[in-house]
Amino acid sequence: MDRFTRNYSIVLGLVILLLLGLWIKSAWQPRVWELNRLLAADQQLASYPYQFRVRDLDDGAATLSSPRAFQIPVIRFIGIIHPELAALDQDDPRVVAAQQALIEHQQRALELVLAQPDVAEVRWALDVQWLADHGVQTPIPRGD
Repeated sequence: MDRFTRNYSIVLGLVILLLLGLWIKSAWQPRVWELNRLLAADQQLASYPYQFRVRDLDDGAATLSSPRAFQIPVIRFIGIIHPELAALDQDDPRVVAAQQALIEHQQRALELVLAQPDVAEVRWALDVQWLADHGVQTPIPRGD
């Protein structure tokens, strides 16, 4: 092996190791895993069709996934988890009850996470992947 090839291989190997180390560091979040186990163990949340999950914990701020946001009407989500309600009016009592159930489960997830001593606040993030898996296209966020 000539000198250039050897040096190139060494530098390339170091760059790959550095990138691998950064990736492992960013993915290694045992506290997030613990919080997700806490949410999954809650009987009220476990029985709901959407599983709220902590996506990140940074400096006391937990980011929780949510199936709804301003860009996605709640009725879209309700129609996915309860297909029998998809064609009903938004003010139909069954749809209103489903919306209330979502609010209660979202509130329960919020309370469980905020009850942890190392969590000072919760931020909500739209679960784009879950929505995409269920056929809902989400608008691409702009960097305004």
